[in-house]
Amino acid sequence: MKYYMKQRVFSWGDQFTVKNEFGADAYSVRGEVFTLGKKLHVYDASGAEAAFIKQRLFTFLPKFEIYIGGAMVAEVVKEFTFFRPSYRLDGTGWSISGDFFAHEYVISDGNAVAARISKHWFTWGDSYEIDVAPGRNDLAVIAAALAVDAAVAVQSQ
Repeated sequence: MKYYMKQRVFSWGDQFTVKNEFGADAYSVRGEVFTLGKKLHVYDASGAEAAFIKQRLFTFLPKFEIYIGGAMVAEVVKEFTFFRPSYRLDGTGWSISGDFFAHEYVISDGNAVAARISKHWFTWGDSYEIDVAPGRNDLAVIAAALAVDAAVAVQSQ
C-alpha cells in the first residue's frame, strides 16, 4: 500500500496529513509545540491516537521512541556514518538506509524490503511517498518515517 505524507508549511509545530493511495485521509500527525525534544502524535481517520513518537534527549546522535497502543514498540537510533544516513529500529529488527542526499530510504528486515520512502524534491513543505510491502505493519512504517524525518530536522538545527 502506498501512502503520501505532506507537511503543512505555515503551522505551529509539525503537522502532517497522511493519505492512502486512493487519496483518502489515513492518518493525521500533530507535533507538540512547547516541549523539550520533538513529540509527534499520530491519529487515525476516526481521530483516535494510533501512535506516539518521542525524542530521547541528551544523546550523542538522535534517538526516537515509537509507541503504538501505549506500549513502546521500537526505538529509532541514528547510526554514526559519513556519507549515507543509516538508522536501526531496536525492537523490530529493521534497519533504515538512505542515499547520499537523504531523499531515498529503504526499510529492510534482513534481506527483505519492508518499505521504501521517497522524499520529493522541490516541494513546498516536506512531501514523502511511503510504499509499504504487503504483510507489513503500515502504522509502524509510517511512524518510522516520521521519526527519520524528525531526526533529519534535529540534526540540521
